[in-house]
Amino acid sequence: MNAKSLKTLEYHKIIAQLTEYASSQLGKKLCQNLVPSTDLTTIRQMQTETTDAATRVRQKGGISFGGLKDIRDSLKRLEVGSSLSITELLSISSLLTISARSKAYGRHEESELPNDSLEDLFRSLEPLTPVNTEIKRCIISEEEVSDDASPGLRHVRRSMKVINDRVHTQLNAILNSSRTYLQDPVITMRDGRYCLPVKSEYKNQVAGMVHDQSSTGSTLFIEPMAIIKLNNELRELEIQEQKEIEAVLADLSNQLLPYMEELASNQSVLAQLDFIFARAALSRHYKCSEPSFNTNGYINIKDGRHPLLDPQKVVPINIHLGKEFDLLIVTGPNTGGKTVSLKTVGLFTLMGQAGLHIPAFDGSELAVFEEVFADIGDEQSIEQSLSTFSAHMTNIVSILEQADSHSLCLFDELGAGTDPTEGAALAIAVLTFLHNMKCRTMATTHYSELKVFALTTPGVENACCEFSVETLQPTYRLLIGIPGKSNAFAISRKLGLPEFIIDDARTHLESSDEAFEDVLTHLEESRVTIEKEQAEIQAYKAQVAQLKARLEQKEGRLDEQKEKYMREAREEAQRILREAKETADKTIKNINKLAESSGVAKQLEEERARLREELKKVDQNLSIKKEKDPKKVVSPKSLHIGDSVMVLSMNLKGTVSTLPNAKGDLYVQMGILRSLVNIKDLELIEEATVSGPNLDKKRTGSGKIKMSKSFSVSPEINLIGMTTDEAVSILDKYLDDAYLAHLPQVRVVHGRGTGALKAAVHRRLKQLKYVKEYRLGEYGEGDTGVTIVTFH
Repeated sequence: MNAKSLKTLEYHKIIAQLTEYASSQLGKKLCQNLVPSTDLTTIRQMQTETTDAATRVRQKGGISFGGLKDIRDSLKRLEVGSSLSITELLSISSLLTISARSKAYGRHEESELPNDSLEDLFRSLEPLTPVNTEIKRCIISEEEVSDDASPGLRHVRRSMKVINDRVHTQLNAILNSSRTYLQDPVITMRDGRYCLPVKSEYKNQVAGMVHDQSSTGSTLFIEPMAIIKLNNELRELEIQEQKEIEAVLADLSNQLLPYMEELASNQSVLAQLDFIFARAALSRHYKCSEPSFNTNGYINIKDGRHPLLDPQKVVPINIHLGKEFDLLIVTGPNTGGKTVSLKTVGLFTLMGQAGLHIPAFDGSELAVFEEVFADIGDEQSIEQSLSTFSAHMTNIVSILEQADSHSLCLFDELGAGTDPTEGAALAIAVLTFLHNMKCRTMATTHYSELKVFALTTPGVENACCEFSVETLQPTYRLLIGIPGKSNAFAISRKLGLPEFIIDDARTHLESSDEAFEDVLTHLEESRVTIEKEQAEIQAYKAQVAQLKARLEQKEGRLDEQKEKYMREAREEAQRILREAKETADKTIKNINKLAESSGVAKQLEEERARLREELKKVDQNLSIKKEKDPKKVVSPKSLHIGDSVMVLSMNLKGTVSTLPNAKGDLYVQMGILRSLVNIKDLELIEEATVSGPNLDKKRTGSGKIKMSKSFSVSPEINLIGMTTDEAVSILDKYLDDAYLAHLPQVRVVHGRGTGALKAAVHRRLKQLKYVKEYRLGEYGEGDTGVTIVTFH
């Protein structure tokens, strides 16, 4: 990439921010040297590394490489057999400590980070824990080696401590006995030897060696004769201590010698990881995403935000180039965002090819270009005696000499700085040349001729940066496919320019120019209208989708409830039938015992078998779906309260509780289930007749006992709306049927009303001998609107 474009597009500012995120000097250096690549494999590898690092930081937190030092010089010294200094050994120890920490950070479950591109880098680290532990044991700091570094060093320092104690004992004794001779009662050091500050007039009173004199000459620093020998011994021990320290350093250096390759590899890998995680930190800071790359010259930026603009104010833009068209001409007023759009495309391309994520929506796509050329900004040069036009043209000439189909060219105000007619003609010629070269190009302009050129040339497209005339503020939205207006007259009017001057200016416009501006105005109005309508349509679509979802949920709940009620009704019906069957069997057995003497036992047994077969058929029919057509059409006039019917849709028997309304809907009691059904879904059930012996007192002959509705009597009767006489008559018949059907109890619905119907029902119930007891309903049974009757 040419350095001029990198500077023009402010790539160095991105690199400066990237460098701040590196925590080591080696990592910072890699960041500073980062330049865009033109190799697709390398670009994709770097992008994947940045993505994987950002994923690790999001899942496991960040990692620091601070303390990583450059040890290459130390490794060269090891290679030639030299011993390393304390500082160098501590740098290597820090390197190994960071290696161990990074290797631990790199470990993860396969399910957490599948196909992680950084795994090999983390695995290649060699912490060399035994050697690092030894260095930390021997070296405490840059100024101190541990006493336990070697037995010799421990012995020397112990001897030094003994002699030091003896020196201080001697000096304290002299100091106490010669206070009048001393300038200050303190022990000082001169040239590494212990001395006393003696007044110059008493120098002959203190025997010893003079080492120094104060600046005024009033004080002499004398080493007393009594400790000269001890100081000499202490000095010899210091020399021996230094030799022991050098021996320790040499031993540690020899321990590192076999691991020179591992140390060099660790440094390289850690610097690379610091570099990668700095890219990830930059991505997180700008809320970036990984772009996909192609070699077809196709650019598609979704909601791109220029990283150097205020994130609170920057307006995302959408730009695509290189598929339907390879030349995009952006028009519009000044300060409308045209230059920002150019720089966004150029900077995103450079960042992406450098392995950096771009601050755009996920799914953005960039192309790999071998060169990015940019002619943006004021190129005027006083030193070179170049005008703005000349400077720009010099740059454009250079671009035209180098650009090809693998280049991205960006021009700001192409052809500006000279006569508008000639400038527009030159701009069209330059763009035509680049268009014929299949070079991906984006240019900004004010010239109407270029707008027409884009409208009439295949592969060339207009775009504009939206501007609000009402507020005199740009919206910074880039609208592709629509040429922009300069809005000079509208802006001038808003700013207070007299109307007669604006009208006079219009007379100087050519009719074709004015007509073209009017077309642009109509296009802009149509665009705004269409966008508003599209927004309304999207809102309606969202509402319809919500209503549809709610309706589907409601239908699902209704289906579930319907299925639940039907299942409960079937189970209850089966229970009632089983009880009825058991009761019938028990009754017939009792009749058999009574009829043995009359010789009709065989006939009763046959009748019992027939009854069992009928009950079995009914039981099996519970799971059969309704027939397509009812066997017998039921008319409203032929239907009465208490009639036995079959509800075809549910395949359940029930009793009519209410007469049908105008729509044909009525309530039917099916066991414990009371449901509203349509008359078309009903079929009348014929009353069954069961033959049996004559059970009168005379027991003469055989007869038939008519058991009307004995197996289809509803457990409930509804008397609401009847007079007391009608209700008592119907109640008598119903209670007889229920008692014959061996129902243990029934439910009489009389409502609350005035209470007259309830009183009449209760009077009648008191008179019936087969009624064991009755009571008003409880909560959930109908309260005082029903009476529960229990038979003997």
